[in-house]
Amino acid sequence: MERKIQIGLLGVGTVGSGVLETVLNNIDTVEIKKIAEKDLSKVKQYPELSQSLFTDNVQELINDPDIKIFVELIGGINPAFDFIKQAIQNKKHIVTANKELIAKRGKELFQLAEENNVVILYEAAVAGGIPIIMPLKQSLSANKITRIAGILNGTTNYILTKMEQEGASFEEVLKEAQNKGYAEADPTADVKGYDAGYKTAILASLAFNKNIDINSVYKEGIDRISPVDIGYANEFGYKIKLIGLVQNDEDESIDVRVHPMLVPKDYSISRIDGVLNAILIEGHPVKRVMFSGPGAGKFPTASSVVGDILCLANEINVADYPLPMMRFGKNRKDAKIKDIKETINKYYIRVTALNTPGVIGDLGTICGKNSINLHGIVQKEILEDGSARIILLTELAKEKDVQQAVKDMAENPKIKEVNNLIRVME
Repeated sequence: MERKIQIGLLGVGTVGSGVLETVLNNIDTVEIKKIAEKDLSKVKQYPELSQSLFTDNVQELINDPDIKIFVELIGGINPAFDFIKQAIQNKKHIVTANKELIAKRGKELFQLAEENNVVILYEAAVAGGIPIIMPLKQSLSANKITRIAGILNGTTNYILTKMEQEGASFEEVLKEAQNKGYAEADPTADVKGYDAGYKTAILASLAFNKNIDINSVYKEGIDRISPVDIGYANEFGYKIKLIGLVQNDEDESIDVRVHPMLVPKDYSISRIDGVLNAILIEGHPVKRVMFSGPGAGKFPTASSVVGDILCLANEINVADYPLPMMRFGKNRKDAKIKDIKETINKYYIRVTALNTPGVIGDLGTICGKNSINLHGIVQKEILEDGSARIILLTELAKEKDVQQAVKDMAENPKIKEVNNLIRVME
């Protein structure tokens, strides 16, 4: 009988436990030889397993020559980077769900893997249970990708959905999300757009086969979105979503960013609500396709991790150079990332102004002076203090011109506050 491929599992937290249970209950072609977990109290969850299966010493996995696949599920940069690096140097293939690590240190690890003729698979790092990496590398490889737009963070999508449905504030819904376990005690990575930024950077690197500097990716979260903005967006035919956007440009730069957007209601991605994720891909010849489903969670993420394990297991001992389509090579170039100030977008701008004659004229003059054409300008209501709430919707304009216009508005004595600026998806 052919011997099962041996794997080493690092971490039995939420995702790790899902991987362990999936392999034990459903998979008979691979075998978990050793599990490393610093919190050995978690071993008590598995009384049916031999306690010798568990260790708190990762080196037992890294140095075991029988272990062919090293599965890292602890997240973060340190010590995950060092563990993976050592495993690669010991000629082990890698499976990980660590989006931060791939986004920040992937270039080094992929080059090291190439030198050691091993492969790094990371399907779970972008969209949990949604298959997107292998489709981009294989099924869609004939396409010239022009744009990717994704809802890549379930926490923020849940918050925006509940704000829309209930008219509640960001702070109220965030607290509810934390109580339900949809948001971390420290939600910064989610609500500030960092988590979606890592995933967007990975998608950009896959779509254009270039190294993406995560520090050059513009990231803006949802913490300034109010029920007022969501209500007006709805009136104008939009829903507000946190979007990871990737698109190429005529000057061969790549536009990579994460921020809230007003998405037209007739776009399929606008109808992705709650904790679900979705990724919209546009290219030639496919035109437009969308992948959607659970972007996180114990078993959805385990589905992608175990899928990667099996993909590798099928190649080991069969191919001398396994999975060439998942290798980037040593000579992959660094991408030129477009500065957010140079991007061109449509905009929603909400201001609070004095309710006096000439205010709307002043706003129009400021926009005209900054080369901004207005699609519409509407005074919505008079507030309790007598000030007026005004909404501007622009045509396509350059970001730096819009930012200058916002600055000019803030300096105008008739304008009390520029409350929000949100880009609009075309």
